[in-house]
Amino acid sequence: MNNKFDVLVIGGGITGAGIALDAAARGMEVALVEMQDFSAGTSSRSTKLVHGGLRYLKQFEVKMVAEVGKEREVVYENGPHVTTPEWMLLPLHQGGTFGKFSTNIGLRVYDFLAGVKKSERRKMLSKEETLAKEPLIKKDGLKGGGYYVEYRTDDSRLTVEVMKKAVDCGAAAINYTKVENFLYDKNGKVEGVEVRNLITNTVYPIYANVVVNATGPWVDTLRTIDGSRKGKALQLTKGVHLVIDQSVFPLKQAIYFDTPDKRMVFAIPRDGKTYVGTTDTFYSEDPIHPSMSKEDRDYLLEAIKFMFPSISVSAEDVESSWAGVRPLILEDGKDPSEISRKDEIWESDSRLITIAGGKLTGYRKMAETVVNLVSTRLQEKTGKSFKQCMTKSMPISGGDVGGSKGFSTYIQDVVSKGMNGGLSKEEAENIARLYGSNAPILYEIAKELSGKYEELSPVLLARIHYAMEYEYAITPTDVLLRRTGMLLFDIAKVKEVKDAVIEYMAEYYDWSTERTNTLTAELEKEIHKATIPFAG
Repeated sequence: MNNKFDVLVIGGGITGAGIALDAAARGMEVALVEMQDFSAGTSSRSTKLVHGGLRYLKQFEVKMVAEVGKEREVVYENGPHVTTPEWMLLPLHQGGTFGKFSTNIGLRVYDFLAGVKKSERRKMLSKEETLAKEPLIKKDGLKGGGYYVEYRTDDSRLTVEVMKKAVDCGAAAINYTKVENFLYDKNGKVEGVEVRNLITNTVYPIYANVVVNATGPWVDTLRTIDGSRKGKALQLTKGVHLVIDQSVFPLKQAIYFDTPDKRMVFAIPRDGKTYVGTTDTFYSEDPIHPSMSKEDRDYLLEAIKFMFPSISVSAEDVESSWAGVRPLILEDGKDPSEISRKDEIWESDSRLITIAGGKLTGYRKMAETVVNLVSTRLQEKTGKSFKQCMTKSMPISGGDVGGSKGFSTYIQDVVSKGMNGGLSKEEAENIARLYGSNAPILYEIAKELSGKYEELSPVLLARIHYAMEYEYAITPTDVLLRRTGMLLFDIAKVKEVKDAVIEYMAEYYDWSTERTNTLTAELEKEIHKATIPFAG
């Protein structure tokens, strides 16, 4: 790794990846370090929606709704393989948070602010139309529904695709590398960091003209090391999601609904499962390992019972779960669900730039704001000048498919390549849908590995190999949790294939017995954490 960069980004979640891409696209020399796997923090633990923030209208955050709503479309067009429009039903009940009139007005304002395209504008439904969309919702007191579009995503894959594009543009990115100290010049200004590679245990410096702290839940930890933790601080809140098989909870329509305590929760069908979330509680423990408590689980089970009274779901029906922490900016006296999701940028006396808060949906816009500041600082310091932001219409890795309009044609055109490599039409389509314009690489891998490793299906084998070769996956958990999402949405399959996956990866990376055992134990721990009824 070159040891002097224009900008060093600390943090490999969606915010850090977005900053690295924007900066590299403008011609800056960029390095990025992440202490865990890319997206391992908040960016793989969200509700998996690129959503426009309808609920922020209730808090009159008009500017935020307008900005985030417009960004949804940008995220979708630049990566239709990781983002899909999803019609959302908002049932309206007597005494609920949303009334029929206020919802109609609210959704209309939302459409206007977010610049929603004509085909995706909101519709108001009668009671009968609402029940036709989803017969499982509570009939008692039902007045009708609002019907509007959100965008479903795979948050972790989105992050990795943005990171890959940053690397394509010249960024140097490395995971499992932790910042331990800042390095300062004689004037006390940050000129780099000292990092430890957590796999090899080597320590080395990285120098940069500008350093950006984009570490999400850890921004205050780094501000403390820098001696600049003052003024506003972070307040972490925890969000939990449950996954239930469709045989138990046969939801056919994504729902955004009231809970008895007037919060709002999502229930979303996905890949033969229904997932429900999220909770919103203050959190002050270890951000690396948040987990579901009995209270979290029971809260969501009660919410299901409240809105879907005909469904009998018990703790035993929860197949898997995930918990994540949101790094929000502390505002005294506010409830977790009322704290602003706005992003803020701080610059310390040492010139460390910190970005905190914000939402997955707004990652590109946040990155643009940060890199504009970085560009100004670089010009002041080095005299170098850089281009304006270029990411608004720049496809991310896998996104070269002709935008949302061209995606289905692209899939039809590329499927034959997969079938020539021995995949079925369905398998080839599935890969094209997930990997977009990178699909031909996976087809080639599937062809090359055909018949060489019988314990794994050709598709899964191609996905594992691609994750290691092209997506920086170092551990079985990286592959099964973040690159494929199987640990969340197909945990039974994970239990079935985990030994074969570990064996294949151990051979590829030439792991020692000790390393293999360590990573096996780490995967088992993740499986246990996802499947136990509650943490304790």
